[in-house]
Amino acid sequence: MVDDMLAHLSSLRDQPAWREMPPSVRAAFDGGAPRAGIGAAAAYEAFVRDVLPYPNGNLHPRFFGWVQGNGTPLGMMADMLAAGLDPHLAGFNHAPALVERQVLDWLAALMGMPGASGLLVSGGTMASTLGLAVARVAKARDLGFDARELGMQQWTDLPSHPPLVFYGSVETHGWARKAAELLGLGNRAFRRVPVDAQYRLDIAALERALDEDRASGLTPFCVVGTAGTVNTGASDDLAALAALCRREKLWFHVDGAFGALAYLSESLRPLVAGLDQADSLGFDLHKWGYLPFECACVLVRDPAIHTGAFATTASYLAGTTRGVIAGGLPFADRGIELTRGFKALKVWMSFMADGVDKLVRMIEQNVEQTRYLVARIEASEDLELLAPAPLNIVCFRYAPPRAHESDLNALNESILVLLQERGIAVPSGTTLGRRFAIRVANTNHRTRREDLDTLVRGVLEIGRELGDGR
Repeated sequence: MVDDMLAHLSSLRDQPAWREMPPSVRAAFDGGAPRAGIGAAAAYEAFVRDVLPYPNGNLHPRFFGWVQGNGTPLGMMADMLAAGLDPHLAGFNHAPALVERQVLDWLAALMGMPGASGLLVSGGTMASTLGLAVARVAKARDLGFDARELGMQQWTDLPSHPPLVFYGSVETHGWARKAAELLGLGNRAFRRVPVDAQYRLDIAALERALDEDRASGLTPFCVVGTAGTVNTGASDDLAALAALCRREKLWFHVDGAFGALAYLSESLRPLVAGLDQADSLGFDLHKWGYLPFECACVLVRDPAIHTGAFATTASYLAGTTRGVIAGGLPFADRGIELTRGFKALKVWMSFMADGVDKLVRMIEQNVEQTRYLVARIEASEDLELLAPAPLNIVCFRYAPPRAHESDLNALNESILVLLQERGIAVPSGTTLGRRFAIRVANTNHRTRREDLDTLVRGVLEIGRELGDGR
């Protein structure tokens, strides 16, 4: 198994960026659960035949779709070691807990929040949802009610409290709606604020929204700033948002799912300046940290506020001064999960083996490659850049001068699908101002300039093959 996976990783460049599963392979997954086993060797043979050749392609050097991780051989092996140890990471008195504590200390210091409390979670959605949950409890307490005890309901025997609302730009990732619904705030509580021409939250519009909502009897409690929006890679003016939140006594959460890690680079840090002033921060290490899924982090500046939002007591989980449960279960007290796996090991081993400086060089390389792609697009009369590309996301389309505007959306959708189906490259798509864009998110440590050249060449060749949409 180890040999086959290392062979798979070492041959990625020789494989198509993606391949469709034939009907015979799809049919292999239609049967019921086997009552009698076929043995480990046969089960592994089925994996090699039916699973290994048909991933979504995210490890490939020409995978640019969405924002997905690419993994490393060391990260893969660290996950094997973690599964072999199989420790329970609610806390407990064991070395894996010390590994996670050290990783969290490293991450807090690296992100400009030394001493912050933290937790490793599955992804950016969970990280930011937990950040918003802490904000809800903290700000409800400031208003004089206990959100943990009373929830967001109106109890007939208690005075009513005004609805809590929070704010983010219209470019905020979809986690915010899910979190609003899950936390009992409701989608209506998420106030979407317009963006400027650079796709950043319009701060003047936010200030107007705060005034209007307060005048309507609502209670603002949190502002979400984004470091690297999903559509275009734009970052809100985080320093200005931090100042506004201090002035208005609002919680400031930063969704830095992939863009937060630009903070590690001195040359890129100005793009996310102010991130270190957040009350809470969520970011993914399986995106621009290049690690295998799943590994994200939430940091909360005030440890007491963090644990105050989640900590519980139970006699069967009581901490002791000695033995296996000495020190209690600190990680369980920072989120909603009691049972947690050993995500920290792949971070710890990767940082130990390669150092943070190598990670920074790879992030800077991706941004430089993105600027190279923008230059290639701007140099072609048949390609059009559809949004600024400040970080590592490029939105563009095939738009030759002879084509009709009304044909371009359908034409570019067809180009995108054919790029994927032919195994040339895997960008994704989005819509900006009613214009369909081929979207390249470059968080890939395996990508070279030649891969971007292949992508551009593929777009031009397929576009011309399709007849410019006419």
